[in-house]
Amino acid sequence: MTVAHADLRDEIFARIAGRAFAAAVIAAEAGIVAAVDSAAEAAEEVGLTVEARRTEASCVRPGDEILRLHGTPKQIALGEERIVGMLAKPSGIATAARRFVDRAAGRPRIVSGAWKKLPFSQKDMIRSAILAAGAEPRIATPPFVYLDKNCVRMLGGVEATLAAVAHLEDHRKVIQLDDPTAACAAARAGADIVFVDTGRLEDAAIASRRLRDAGLRERVELAFGGGVELDDIDQLKHTDVDAVDVGRAIVDAPLLDMRIEVRSP
Repeated sequence: MTVAHADLRDEIFARIAGRAFAAAVIAAEAGIVAAVDSAAEAAEEVGLTVEARRTEASCVRPGDEILRLHGTPKQIALGEERIVGMLAKPSGIATAARRFVDRAAGRPRIVSGAWKKLPFSQKDMIRSAILAAGAEPRIATPPFVYLDKNCVRMLGGVEATLAAVAHLEDHRKVIQLDDPTAACAAARAGADIVFVDTGRLEDAAIASRRLRDAGLRERVELAFGGGVELDDIDQLKHTDVDAVDVGRAIVDAPLLDMRIEVRSP
């Protein structure tokens, strides 16, 4: 037989259980907030009243209120368990992504597709945070077919891989390359986006130069990725690339520091 354990918060707050308090989720550092609506819904699920909230993707500074809440001591304690966790990680991701977007200043466009490698339960949260920052969660707008390096190896090369999907005329073809010198072969074989995913910044320039020399640059978009860090954007802005895929530097960003603070009875 399972024995139910008492919630010790009932003992802790017994003397003031019926009182109502105001509280707020407070930013402890500057950043971009994400998942605000989800956090507000979680607050309401434990009985808290949400009196004010920041809009999604808004900027906050230390001391700014993200949510203003009203409820009993136990409701506030329950909310603290849920709300900060729901806000802090996506807000950290959105803050990191916005730094890349701001540094790029419109070109190249910033993409972060690494959310696909994370647990299924986290994917919607991370994708929404990337969008909130003004970055893109996919390298292309659907419908498209993504041909990764393993596809190229198994199918026997760039030309054979693109030939295998040539009949998908309504899909854009994105091919991931580990050799920038294969960019021209990809363009000639029908690629719409040539994704040089080597992490070597000079490879973006090599691919661009070869495409231009062959008169193929206008036929394709050129993307680059592989361990990209924020300072790399300055160099990539002066390289002929249309998109930069940023992985761990965005999706593994630290939490945006915040806390719940009781304001008054």
